[in-house]
Amino acid sequence: MPQFSISDVAKQTGLRPSAIRYYEKLKILAPPRRVGGQRRYDLTVVRQLAVLRRAQEVGFRLEEVRELFFGAGRISTKWNVAAGRKMLELELKMQQIQTMKDLLSRLQVCCSCDTVEQCGAGILSKGVQESSAIGGLA
Repeated sequence: MPQFSISDVAKQTGLRPSAIRYYEKLKILAPPRRVGGQRRYDLTVVRQLAVLRRAQEVGFRLEEVRELFFGAGRISTKWNVAAGRKMLELELKMQQIQTMKDLLSRLQVCCSCDTVEQCGAGILSKGVQESSAIGGLA
């Protein structure tokens, strides 16, 4: 089986050598073989890094990647479960972003305060819970 240097692996995966060493330090990757003091990787590691990179591209954290790599069961099952959790997380973020967008739109149209104090008084007069729900406009 071919053996690759860290720079070869970095080129094949689009990762920096420092990132590869970091994943080794976190024990997401097994320690590499050493030949003459230099790290040597086989195709298995290149493929693992391809999975790791794709997982990060779609928003998985390293702890979640570790679960994919080391959790029990088939990778397809683990991807399915992890993707379901990530989709719920994204739905919540999209709702939060829509709320922020609505608030910013209302601020552009509705805010006529002259000072921060006046704006704060308007927010407080609506009550903290209500101002959070409707965007906190004075």
